[in-house]
Amino acid sequence: MIDSMDSKQQGSLVCVGTGLNLAGQITVLSQSYIEHAEVVFTLMPDGFAERWVGRLNKDVRSLQPFYAQKGEVKNRRETYAQMVAAIVTQVYLGKKVVCALYGHPGVFACVGHMAVEQLQREGYRAQMEPGVSAEACLWADLGVDPASSGHQSFEASQFMYYQHAVSAAAYLVLWQIGLAGEHTLTKFHTTSDKLQVLVELLQQWYPLEHEIIIYEAATLPIQSPRIETLRLKDLPNARLTDISTLCIPPSEKLTLNHQALTQLGISADDFG
Repeated sequence: MIDSMDSKQQGSLVCVGTGLNLAGQITVLSQSYIEHAEVVFTLMPDGFAERWVGRLNKDVRSLQPFYAQKGEVKNRRETYAQMVAAIVTQVYLGKKVVCALYGHPGVFACVGHMAVEQLQREGYRAQMEPGVSAEACLWADLGVDPASSGHQSFEASQFMYYQHAVSAAAYLVLWQIGLAGEHTLTKFHTTSDKLQVLVELLQQWYPLEHEIIIYEAATLPIQSPRIETLRLKDLPNARLTDISTLCIPPSEKLTLNHQALTQLGISADDFG
């Protein structure tokens, strides 16, 4: 039986991201962690990605079975807790463990954060390596530099549940739009009624005729990203999936802050 102190010295966890596009967006360091791990847990978007990771290590275990199976109703909090338990158990056994998550392992992915935080509290070595996120793909595919006007980013349901101040002069990105307003954590889709509530909320800053973008990053080299433009008023009838993101371009121009410019000794004429 492994002594608890020896286990803490030997057991470790590294959460890595594999990027969005199969095999093409993983960093050299993250791939090396996978190749040299004793146990690798995966949460991939499809079987192609799982099989690719499986070629890098002989002991790869999918976390997908923890999700509700056909006909089962299961709260995702329970699912995530079970995933974390499976991961940390192997670390407790003294194993060098890697958790490979698609995209960035810490962006809209709570499992990695939960496992790392738990193990660090208990004195184990645990860390997270960055990966190519859906947001990084979004700016590249849309050809937009968010520095041009700034941008704001929210999870769609959180945006609906809480008060947020929006600048219509900046890009607004709402993640997991396909789950907007779904609070039970037992379903994987929203409804047109809930999306209509979101539309009415967004009307505070955007006209109904304002063009918005449904975006989905490509996950296979043979795919192209989905970039679909529609009017805000048509959002309730849009075709959405669990990887859909809503990007709303600015509806207003940036307004100069004359008081700050004066204090800085800058002339407004310098901005054209």
